[in-house]
Amino acid sequence: MSNSFFQKDIVSIRDFDKQKFDTVFDATDKIIKMDPTERRELGRGKTLGYLFFEPSTRTRLSFEAAMASLGGTSIGIADASSSSAKKGESLADTVKIMSLYSDVLVLRHPLDGSSRFAAEISTKPMINAGSGTEEHPTQAILDLYTIRKEKKKIDGLKIAIVGDLKYGRTVYSLLYALGNYKVDVHLISPQALKIRSDSTYEIKKRLSYTESTNLEENLDEFDVIYVTRIQKERFADVEEYNKVKGSYKIGPEIIKKMKEDAIIMHPLPRVDEISPEVDSTKHAKYFKQAEYGKDTRAAILALILNEKGF
Repeated sequence: MSNSFFQKDIVSIRDFDKQKFDTVFDATDKIIKMDPTERRELGRGKTLGYLFFEPSTRTRLSFEAAMASLGGTSIGIADASSSSAKKGESLADTVKIMSLYSDVLVLRHPLDGSSRFAAEISTKPMINAGSGTEEHPTQAILDLYTIRKEKKKIDGLKIAIVGDLKYGRTVYSLLYALGNYKVDVHLISPQALKIRSDSTYEIKKRLSYTESTNLEENLDEFDVIYVTRIQKERFADVEEYNKVKGSYKIGPEIIKKMKEDAIIMHPLPRVDEISPEVDSTKHAKYFKQAEYGKDTRAAILALILNEKGF
């Protein structure tokens, strides 16, 4: 069986179609069921190199845990201030050096276009772990996998995406990914954080959606409520942030109005947009979502590193 992921970069979710998603989902199912001893052969002797120029908890740790579960090792930069970037080393040189030491690279960087640029320079496969406000493709993959596992399907669902739709790169990747399915998407955000107009043309070619500022309007119809954090670090003016922070809060009162089998997702970290009281409800799937992140990333790494798949 040919493996189209072998030695390939993962820079944009726009490079994926339904067949590619299915390949990753099937590989993830296999990874979860696989005997640990057998799984550890998939990355034995291989090294993952990570370059994180922005803070990360789940993405970096899940990639490290995923590589360890495959029997491989990880090296990298978790804090740019502790690397030669602090001395003025260029991203290009850092990527070239990491390519010498690793079999696959994972990059998170604050500049739009950084992952595409790094992929052109790297001699090893490059995975985009977040490039500026653009995309976060492996997050979209784990998001779709979570929906598929928890709702048993993706087609036919009514999905609300709530919060920061302007700066949230997870949102753009998820919308591009959902463009491969027959879904009813509702975008809910403050007026100031609506989806960026420069992206709507491309997304609308793949997906139809409605926009609103009111979370409760169709709350009892949604199958999936995907909540995002309003990102203080993306605002140049703190006063502008203060105007929109806390716009939406999912708490017990909101839960009562939701569909009985609706699920709540969040790419995390959260601030105050989901009350801790929600964590113990059957609707809360965001920690399970984070767990699936390790599994989907293990599947992606295994596909990239093994010519014949597994």
